[in-house]
Formats: sequence, C-alpha cells, structure tokens
Amino acid sequence: MIQFVRTSARVALLGMGLLAGTVSTSFAQLGIGRPAGRQIADAIIVKVDNQIVLRSDLEIAYAQQVQQAQGKPLPPDLRCKILQSIVLNKLMLAKAETDSVVVEDSQVKNELDRRMAYFVQQIGSEKKLEEYYNKPLKQLKDDLRPQVKEQLIQQKMQEQIAGKVTVTPREVRQYFNRIPKDSLPYYSTEVEVGQIVKLAQVNPKAKQETIAKLNDIRARIQGGESFETLAKQYSEDPGSGAQGGYLGFFKRRELVPEYEAAALKLEPGQLSPIVESQFGFHLIQLIERKGDSYSTRHILLKPTSGGNDVNEAANQLAKLRRRILGDSISFAKAAKDMSDDKQTSGNGGLLPNRQDGGTYLPLDKLDPAIFFTIDTMKVGHITPPLPYRTDDGKDAMRIIWLKSNTPPHQANLKDDYQKIAQAALTEKKNKALDEWFLKNRGSVFLEADPQYADCKLLDAVY
Repeated sequence: MIQFVRTSARVALLGMGLLAGTVSTSFAQLGIGRPAGRQIADAIIVKVDNQIVLRSDLEIAYAQQVQQAQGKPLPPDLRCKILQSIVLNKLMLAKAETDSVVVEDSQVKNELDRRMAYFVQQIGSEKKLEEYYNKPLKQLKDDLRPQVKEQLIQQKMQEQIAGKVTVTPREVRQYFNRIPKDSLPYYSTEVEVGQIVKLAQVNPKAKQETIAKLNDIRARIQGGESFETLAKQYSEDPGSGAQGGYLGFFKRRELVPEYEAAALKLEPGQLSPIVESQFGFHLIQLIERKGDSYSTRHILLKPTSGGNDVNEAANQLAKLRRRILGDSISFAKAAKDMSDDKQTSGNGGLLPNRQDGGTYLPLDKLDPAIFFTIDTMKVGHITPPLPYRTDDGKDAMRIIWLKSNTPPHQANLKDDYQKIAQAALTEKKNKALDEWFLKNRGSVFLEADPQYADCKLLDAVY
C-alpha cells in the first residue's frame, strides 16, 4: 500500500520535471546538462523500441530522490522502482509513435518559454542563468527542446490513459482507513490565502508614447535597418527578443486574435501597423505562410503605468473590500467576477498549492511578501489595497484575505480531505497506468543491460 504522505517512485518521477506540468525549483533538474564538475559515466542501459534509457537518466533521478528524502531512509530497491518508471514513460513514447500521438511545435515552444521564464525569475536574470550553465539562452532552449517534447507527449498519453479517473468520497475514506495510524503524517501550520488583483490601467499619454516609439522603429526598418537587430535592442518579449523577434510557426487561433488578424493581412516581408493586444503593442513582420500555418517576428513594447493608474486600481479595490466586509458580496464571487489574476479568480481567489493542487499552503513555504502580510492577521481579515507586481512585470494592486489558519496536527479527514482525496486519486490513476502497462508491455521490444536484470522491468511497477 502507498501511504499518501510519500510519493511512489513513479509519481515522484512524473513530478520531477520528467513529465510536463510541473517545474522543479532545482536548476540541476533543468535537464540540459550540468556545469563542470563530477560527471556520470554514460551508457545505454535499456532500449524500448526506438527509445533509449541512459545510465545518467537513472542516476540523476535517483540523486533527486535522495535529495528530496532529506536524510530519511530510502527503499533498497529505489533504483529499480525509478528505472521501472522510466521504462513506463519510454513505453508511452513508443506507443505514442505507433498511435500517431503528437504535440504541436507551438505547445513545445510555449512550455519552453514558461520554464525558462521561471528559472530566470528564480536565479535573478538571463545573464546569471547563462553564466550558471555557460551557455547562451538560445542553446539552453535548444538542448531542452527534445526533452520537453517527450514530456508533453508522455503527458498526453498519460491523460488518455488515466485522465478520466475519479474517486468518490467513499473511496477516499477507504483509502484513509487503510493507512496505519502510526504512519499518519504530522502537518505544520497551514493557511488558506485569497487575493483579488486589479491591474493598473495604462493612461492614454503612456500609450501614445509607446505607439510613437514603435512607429519610429518601424520607420527605421523601412529605411533599411535590420528588424532582428532592433528587436534584440528594443523588444520587451523575453522569449523572442533575444532571437530577433522570431516567434516561429503557429496555426490559426493559437495566437491572440489581434496579433493573428494583423499578421494574416500581410504579405511575406511586409510590416504591420502598430497592433495592441493584452501583452502590449506589437510591430509585426510576416515571414512565411505554409498551409494553415504562418511564421512571424515582432517587436513588443509595453507602456509603463503611472501613479494615477495605480491609484485608480486601489480605489476600485477599496470599494470592493467595503462591499465584501458589508456582506453584499462574497470574497469568492468578487474574485471570480472582478479579479484580473486569471490563475486564482476561477478558484475564488485562493492561491493554489502547486505540490498537491489543493488550497492549503504550509506557512514556511509561503512567498515572503504573503508571509509578512498575513503574519499578524486574524482569520477572515482582508487587507487594504497593497502594491503588487505580477509575474509578467505589470503594476497592480491587490487585497489579501486570510481564509483559514490550521495549527500543527496529525492528518485527519476533516482538516485534510483535499490532500487525502488527491492521494487516493493518484493511487487510482497509478493502478490505471499499471493496467495499461500490463496490457501493452508485450507490444514492444525491450532490451536491458544484464546489470538490471533483477529489476524485472516488464513486470507491473507495483
């Protein structure tokens, strides 16, 4: 039986960045090589049809598990469990190839950009990330691209296999009751925190200044200067700016409507007028059409918001706060209807726990800005409007609500239902994956290094 306080080898593997959907906080887990230091002697240890497993794949995953265990005892067969999980992933890739399961290049690009933006934010700047790996950002992306594509295909296969699996309250209770009482985890203080965000609206003067600057750049390009050089110099799109504004190929309805409509009116090489979207103002050049796809480059400029714009956002939130405190609207409904933070608005404004998908956040894992804000707050309290900068650098204001504060306790169904339900669901999905594995293991060619014969790689993972 798998206790819900510990992840199985497979779940740990899927959550360590070996499948898309999560981003590790460790730069060593980027999967694009390591800075100079102790290297693993590499060799192919398993073949699954056209897919291969390297010794380094296994050893890196094992090292990550050791790190995450933080000194706690590890199962003696952990390497085998991890290797079985890797083989399962490779089997999914092999079957995806025969079943023609593919992911779009645009999806791979978006995932690459998301991961790079995350790591740049964590390490401090693009320059620091490049220095850490001793590679330019473009090469880091190129190195990571094949792995990300594999991960997205594995995720798509996993969704097809187990995506519709659900658990009932009865199954959750049964799962919890199977856990020995002395194995129940002890949770530290956890909180539920909500926020409502209002972006500072850009004033007309700032918009006109941005449009004028882009029109000046447009005139310089028409006068013979290089679009790519000016994009590298001026574009505020961190993903494409360093590549001369190049976005690559996209199909219809994959980019925001304003951008697509302007791009598809152009002939190859032609420049668009200035186009406004939710991201800012664009100057677009069409490069090529190919079937129902098209490639472009662009220069993006974002108007800066002034103090008056922030004040207006603060005034809106102050009025909304009074309505919530006066019980004329709930915080959850106000967040859903009026928050500009789309990541939390659909969940009543509650910040998500990215580890388990729930809403309870360990106090010691909170963002410092949130921690010091709620440190002296009482449950139910809502802050006045506070200055805030979004992940993509936009000025905003927000109000913060402390919904609950759960003291340290041993796990129980009343306080920890979400966590237990998620663990029960994970176990049930794992069983669905196991059944699929047993059904399809005979449809592939598998060859393993004799060193790993005892791992019984074509047996069920559990």
